[in-house]
Amino acid sequence: MPAQQQLLQILERKIQQDQLILPTLPDVALTVRRRANEPNVSLQEMADVIAQDPALAARMIKVANSAFMGRSIKVSTLNQAVTRIGLSQIRNIAIAMALEQVFVSKHKQVQQQLDALWQSSVQVASIAVACLSYYNSREARTGLNKDVLTLMALVHNIGALPIVAEAERQEALLGDPRFLLHLATSLSTEVSLRIMYAWAFAEPFQQVASSWQKLQPDKPGPGYTDFIRLAVIARDGYADKELQQRLLRYYMTMQMVPQQDFMQHPDIQAVYQDVRAVFS
Repeated sequence: MPAQQQLLQILERKIQQDQLILPTLPDVALTVRRRANEPNVSLQEMADVIAQDPALAARMIKVANSAFMGRSIKVSTLNQAVTRIGLSQIRNIAIAMALEQVFVSKHKQVQQQLDALWQSSVQVASIAVACLSYYNSREARTGLNKDVLTLMALVHNIGALPIVAEAERQEALLGDPRFLLHLATSLSTEVSLRIMYAWAFAEPFQQVASSWQKLQPDKPGPGYTDFIRLAVIARDGYADKELQQRLLRYYMTMQMVPQQDFMQHPDIQAVYQDVRAVFS
């Protein structure tokens, strides 16, 4: 039996038997979420929590100073950064910034695949937020928030992570890295949902994970998943090119994007670069 088929069978069996080792959120992300849910938590207390992780604290200052927050005056301290970001956004942004810590492996080849998965998620998030920014600038009161979408996009394919990590334990079957990434994504939906449940993510996150691979729009919409689909379309990520093109035309009629090559639009490209810079 070819190695690729063996690996597929092993992964399918482990998924069906719920034997994959699921990733856990970094401790600081769990603490941020718990404290953010407390009704009387203060900005100072949130800053104290984030300060426990120097790398996360540095990233939060970077976010506060970025075009993502739409401010030109720079801040230099974590307290200033948390104040600028605000309690309503701090939870999603802090978790998003901490997520990269999950994409780690001691196996060099597997780490390369996890790096590729992370960069793919960052690109999807950047494109999706750029398209949402364009849409929000033209449609009042959409109710869709860029910090929520950022986190959703970063975890939309999170189920691929333990699938790739499982391949570390099947080293003789690793084979073509491109096949491994394709296989991980094709099998990821059920695993993503298990991770969302384990991480206690809300139902909208689970909805994104279960439906982003489906080439049909949210109705009524547009919804968060639609902007993630737009990002996948921008990366030419769907196998059915005819349906992909049809969905893009529908999103254009919904005025979510202005043109077929929407990543060339200056407003969308500018926000895309801004979001990418936050994760660089």
